[in-house]
Amino acid sequence: MPKVYQFNRTGGPEVLELHEVEVAAPGAGEVQIRVKAIGLNRAEVMYRSGQYVIEPRFPARLGYEAAGVVEAVGDGVAGFAPGDKVSVVPAFSFADYGMYGELVNAPAHAVVRHPRGLPFVDAAAAWMMFVTAYGALVEFGNLRAGETVLVRAASSSVGLAAIQIARMVGAVPVALTRGSAKRQALLDAGAAHVVAMQEQDLVAEVARITGGAGARMAFDPVGGPQAAKLLKALSVDGIFFQYGALDAGDIPVPVMDLLGKHLTLRGYELFEITTDPDKLRKARDFVNAGLASGQLKPVVDKTFAFADMAEAHRYMESNAQVGKIVVTL
Repeated sequence: MPKVYQFNRTGGPEVLELHEVEVAAPGAGEVQIRVKAIGLNRAEVMYRSGQYVIEPRFPARLGYEAAGVVEAVGDGVAGFAPGDKVSVVPAFSFADYGMYGELVNAPAHAVVRHPRGLPFVDAAAAWMMFVTAYGALVEFGNLRAGETVLVRAASSSVGLAAIQIARMVGAVPVALTRGSAKRQALLDAGAAHVVAMQEQDLVAEVARITGGAGARMAFDPVGGPQAAKLLKALSVDGIFFQYGALDAGDIPVPVMDLLGKHLTLRGYELFEITTDPDKLRKARDFVNAGLASGQLKPVVDKTFAFADMAEAHRYMESNAQVGKIVVTL
C-alpha cells in the first residue's frame, strides 16, 4: 500500500508519522497522482505546530504542492489522462486534501500541466512561490516597468519568486534581509539591490536607490514593528502588501506618511487568486509562460528523501535556506 504522512497531535517535526494507507479511487472532479516530488511550505510547518489559520482534524494530512504522473481520473474530469505529467497548485484546504504521500488525490481545478521538460523537482517548487508573488505584484499591485518593489524576507521561496516576477515585468526588485550573509546570493538571484535591515538605514537606502521618490510597492510576510520602516520608504500612492505574520506583533503605522503619501495597506492571501477561476487561469498562464521562457525558474535550496520529511521540516525551521526545500520520491 502507498505511504502517506499524517500527524495525530500538533508539535515539532517529530509528530509527523509515515503510514501505509488505502488511497481511495479518485472521486468526481478529482485526479489521482503518483507523486515524484513535494514542495515544502511554511504553511505546513505552521499547520503541523498548531499555528495556522485552520485547526487540524486528526489524523491530519498536509502538503500543498506536488508533482508527478496522473494515475487515474474521476468522473467529470476532462483534459487529464493517465500518464500525464502534472503539478499541483495550492487551491484547496488541508481539511480536504494533503500532498505528502506516494499516491494522492487532488481536485482537478488545482492540477496543471507544467511546461514540457520541466523537472519534477522544479515543478513541485513552482506554484506556491510564483502564484503568491504574482497575485500581489501583478494581479492586485499592477507593478510596472521601472517601478521599485521592496521584497522583505527575500531569501524565502516567495521572496525569490517576487524578485524574478519583478524582473519579468521590468521593475526594480530591492531585496530586504536581516544581515549581510545572504547579500551575494540575493544579487545572484536577480535582486537589483540588497538592503540589510539590521545594518543599514532602510529609508535612506531606498531614497538613494530611487532618487528620493521612494518605492511604489512593498511585499512583506513578516510584519511587526519593523514594517513601519517599509511604509516610510514608500512613494506617493505606494502600496504595502502583508502576506504573512512571521512577526505576530502589530504594525505601527506612521500616520503622517499614510496621509501625506496616500498609502494603501493591504492584507493579501494566495487564496484570493486560487479560489477565483478567472484569476487562477491568468496566474497559471503567466507562470507557465515564465517557466517556458526561462524568465521564471524555481530556486531549489536543498532536496530530502521522502523518509526524511521530519528532517526537511527541521531544516525549514532553521531559516538557513535560500529558496525552496523539496522532498523527492
